[in-house]
Amino acid sequence: MSATETTFARLAAEIDAAMVIVTASGDRERSGCLVGFHTQASIRPPRFLACISKLNRTHRVAWRAEVLIVHFVPEEATGLAELFGGESGDDVDKFAQVGWRRGPGGAPVLTALDTWFAGRVLSRLDLGDHTGFLLAPIEGTAHGRREPFRFHRARSIAPGHPA
Repeated sequence: MSATETTFARLAAEIDAAMVIVTASGDRERSGCLVGFHTQASIRPPRFLACISKLNRTHRVAWRAEVLIVHFVPEEATGLAELFGGESGDDVDKFAQVGWRRGPGGAPVLTALDTWFAGRVLSRLDLGDHTGFLLAPIEGTAHGRREPFRFHRARSIAPGHPA
């Protein structure tokens, strides 16, 4: 790693972003993972960028999906964060362990999380070891502001797949 890359890694480690859970369905398969790389990308029109590791099973499912669901994870939802961040869908059916319903595009909506949106996938951007999925919101619910589950708490979760 170069000096510049080392410096950048130190700076990036200071970002304490809110974590989200992204779920997808494609070819009769469903998947979901804890995501730390995400952001609003435009106000008008509304756009959101969710970045998923190419090593993650959810990446394979999301690549085939027309719609992704972005769930905002509150601080008290540690169990869901651990399940979707610490287990791999290659080994475990995460959806057998949680309540969910079929949402737009067939993507799973986690019933325990009441703040989420569905986004139609507009494009897929190669960002190196992650793919950025550019989303246009099409449906969702927002139930007030709660303290989010943040990256510093996710660091203690051993990932189901390496990033």
